[in-house]
Amino acid sequence: MSQAYIIDAIRTPTGRRKGSLADVHAMDLGGFILNALVTRNAIPADEYDDVIFGCVDTIGSQAGDIARTSWLAAGLPDNVPGTTVDRQCGSSQQALHFAAQAVMSGTQDVVAVGGVQTMSQIPISSAMLAGQPLGFTTPFAESVGWQSRYPQQPVDQFYAAQRIADHWGFSREALEQFAAGSHAKGLAAQAAGDFERELAVHPQLASDETLRPPNLSKMAELAPVFPEYPSITAAVSSQVCDASAALLVVSEAALKRYQLTPRARIHHISVSGDCPIWHLRAPIPATANALRKAGMSIEDIDYAEVNEAFASVVMAWQHETGMAMDRINIGGGAIGLGHPLGASGARLTTRLLHTLEQHQARFGLQTMCEGGGQANVTIIERLG
Repeated sequence: MSQAYIIDAIRTPTGRRKGSLADVHAMDLGGFILNALVTRNAIPADEYDDVIFGCVDTIGSQAGDIARTSWLAAGLPDNVPGTTVDRQCGSSQQALHFAAQAVMSGTQDVVAVGGVQTMSQIPISSAMLAGQPLGFTTPFAESVGWQSRYPQQPVDQFYAAQRIADHWGFSREALEQFAAGSHAKGLAAQAAGDFERELAVHPQLASDETLRPPNLSKMAELAPVFPEYPSITAAVSSQVCDASAALLVVSEAALKRYQLTPRARIHHISVSGDCPIWHLRAPIPATANALRKAGMSIEDIDYAEVNEAFASVVMAWQHETGMAMDRINIGGGAIGLGHPLGASGARLTTRLLHTLEQHQARFGLQTMCEGGGQANVTIIERLG
């Protein structure tokens, strides 16, 4: 089978809710990162085969096939198509998988892949609630089939986060210690310049503004987001933010045609399902499945990026895989850096690639929990 290679991976800084990127239209935020990607690499813009972008809550500024409209808003050639993927939080990771599959199949040679999310403008779950004027209270409540299979069971990320914490015996204090570590690692990486090569500095934001010095005393004073889930506060949850990220994926033929130097190879891609009520747990079986398919063990993985939707998600994954915590999210995660939904998968791949390069390591694994009880797993191999 043909190979798929990563040539470049970049991201905007993460803008905090109602912060520096809050007034940037989604097309312009997506267009900014696409333009930066094209400008950095020696492939004529009109010779890209496709643009595949992840985005969630595709209404308002994010509607109308944001992959295509971002490309056009950037002033890039109108002969290049685009398509938008929604696998919930894993949307841009799935976009990367689709791009890799297109290249591996030989049907495409040059694909821009990534994601964008403007959560300040379009709040989380906006699409879930948009049907209420049409008579649908949620996507689930009026379905006979869903209610017969999952009667009265909450499709609720906070419920799942609390259930995971309870099942694995993680105290609120332990969750807060983990969350503090996410900010601390992110601030340390920022101070060391570890993010500089991966950042495309936006005119309105030069560096991540979501990071803040951790304060365990203040964390302990926070009320739970919902009283019925006592361990889950804003401090141990991923941050709402605005951001975009993009990668350049090419074939071996494109490497030769444009005289490119690959930075990584896509070693493995897979996606797995799990119970939609426990949906945040899905990365655990998905990782086991991916390692089995790849003929690898967790000891073969040098570094991992596991999305910090909630502290309990990564803590449970670490407990079950046995991977050392100092090899997981070493530059911080979504608690400190933010979780821009449809852009997060691409942001995590970008961070993973740069981590492998900074530490001269070989294999990196990325996974994240996704709505509906799903999880993508990507394993990349650093080259060079």
